[in-house]
Amino acid sequence: MTDTGTLDPPLVLPTADDVRAAAGRLRGVANATPVLTSRTLDALAGATVFLKCESFQRGGAFKFRGAYNAVSKLSAEERARGVLAYSSGNHAQAVALTGRLLGVKTVVVMPEDAPGPKIDGTRGYGAEVVLYDRHGRSREEIATELQRERGMTLIPPYDHPDVIAGQGTAALELIAETGPLDVVMTPCGGGGLLSGTALAAKPASPGVHVVGVEPELADDATRTFRTGALQTVHNPPTIADGLRTPSLGRYTLPLVRANVDEMRTVSERQIVEALRFLWMRMKLVIEPSGAVPLAALLAEPEAFRGRRVGIVISGGNVDLASACELFAAG
Repeated sequence: MTDTGTLDPPLVLPTADDVRAAAGRLRGVANATPVLTSRTLDALAGATVFLKCESFQRGGAFKFRGAYNAVSKLSAEERARGVLAYSSGNHAQAVALTGRLLGVKTVVVMPEDAPGPKIDGTRGYGAEVVLYDRHGRSREEIATELQRERGMTLIPPYDHPDVIAGQGTAALELIAETGPLDVVMTPCGGGGLLSGTALAAKPASPGVHVVGVEPELADDATRTFRTGALQTVHNPPTIADGLRTPSLGRYTLPLVRANVDEMRTVSERQIVEALRFLWMRMKLVIEPSGAVPLAALLAEPEAFRGRRVGIVISGGNVDLASACELFAAG
């Protein structure tokens, strides 16, 4: 890890070496998810497109990589005290599943309006779920209180060096299978997946262009990237529920600014169109957040024409009833 030496206390940011070390911890535990292609998609984009389908990851999303990497590094004493997390769903399930695998008690703070399957999945893996109202107290405030009361170790959903390093292993696998890429794209909420992807992709595929994509309604990271000043959102009404995070974090902000080449945004309609393609043409059950980077590719294919493009499809934990409503409305 490298020391930035600019903050008090200084942040120790994860590096590409940390991503490679995380890959070793995850080997034989995380699924090596498939990389899928589509001639129809290539024709639409005028590019060669590879989809890294983390919807087939344990827990249904890439979040398992970061959660397992972080919890597996805890001391025996820390594990005995248990792990606390907050999440709208995918990190919640990842932490709960990791706790079950490693024999660690887990407590997860989740919004009351999180998709039902994500709440049920988190409980199903054995976690205690603490629900809260998004429009009342913040999840960070509630988690801090619980941490103080119970003495548990907090594993946040994205702003943690070991979580970031774990998320980057998806890109390592992608490039190992496809060979060098011209572009790698991921969704961006708090920036953990995007930061880890950039750390992994730059040395694995020299010259690669790393792109983060957000919904227009939750464009805080894009505005931060373009202005250089931290921007925020508050409970944005996007269908991409996994990308409703308020801002980049202390770790992800400098990593995104240093290693990401471009940020893009997409409309809600464009997200639905990408979802429709993935479900109907590729037979992939993907949640709205996972379709966001593909939406950017389909919205402006001329920007990617003739290039080899890797896309991390972040997860598939979708509420089927909600998805059907989206398709019917679209």
